[in-house]
Amino acid sequence: MLKKFVLGGVAALVLAACGNEGGSAAQSAASAPAAAAEGSLLARIDNKGTVTVGTEGTYAPFTYHDESGKLTGYDVEVTRAVADKLGVKVDFKETQWDAMLAGLKAGRFDIVANQVSLTTPERQATFDKSADYSYSGPMALTRQDDQRIKTLADVKGLSSAQSLSSNYGEMAEKAGAKIVPVDGMAQALALVQQGRADFTFNDSLALLDYLKKNPNSGLQVAWTAPADEKIGAGFIVNKGNDEALAKISGAVEELRADGTLKKLGEQFFGVDVSVK
Repeated sequence: MLKKFVLGGVAALVLAACGNEGGSAAQSAASAPAAAAEGSLLARIDNKGTVTVGTEGTYAPFTYHDESGKLTGYDVEVTRAVADKLGVKVDFKETQWDAMLAGLKAGRFDIVANQVSLTTPERQATFDKSADYSYSGPMALTRQDDQRIKTLADVKGLSSAQSLSSNYGEMAEKAGAKIVPVDGMAQALALVQQGRADFTFNDSLALLDYLKKNPNSGLQVAWTAPADEKIGAGFIVNKGNDEALAKISGAVEELRADGTLKKLGEQFFGVDVSVK
């Protein structure tokens, strides 16, 4: 999908210092960096404070509300686990995807946790990403009684249920498959189940989520993209937070090593999605 401090405060303190005289001005100027640091992400982590995390809350199984109304999901629970490792509290701020990175850039959040991959030069110029906590890539599903697809080359000549305008439709066409047009993933999966299409390509996390929720679908994973073609998602922060990001990444790696990420992946997807 593959689906971020406050410089103004520093300037205000500096201007205030210029308005004082003698020792008072020097004292105010000296305290400006300290005051600014107290509001930084690094300071909140070091002081065991509260960090604000932007997320959608409507993007299952990554970030959504369960039947009881609790905010949960893979990204949400990974965030909570990282917070426990760092000894900080989390204040989730739910927002629409279109406003999320803009909100991070504006300082409304310290971090974004919402399956974000920094794949564009524009994002890479503005934001940094932690160690990846999930990976995704193209995947093909077929009926369980169909064993024809073992490699990408095997789809040549077979029929693929795909949205014509999607990257996966282009992928199927490039691989030599015959396209059966659909409006979306749900229709594509139905056509494969009915035998009206041989397979469908889609994002691996989306398809794993479907299989986890529909164990009797009659479908199976026939092919998955190799590791070097998968894209990782991690926590996103504004540039200039290298030390804080290093601490966050360290916590992610600890959770990978102690099996927490594996456990959460199996909970939400049926498999460990924290490894390629």
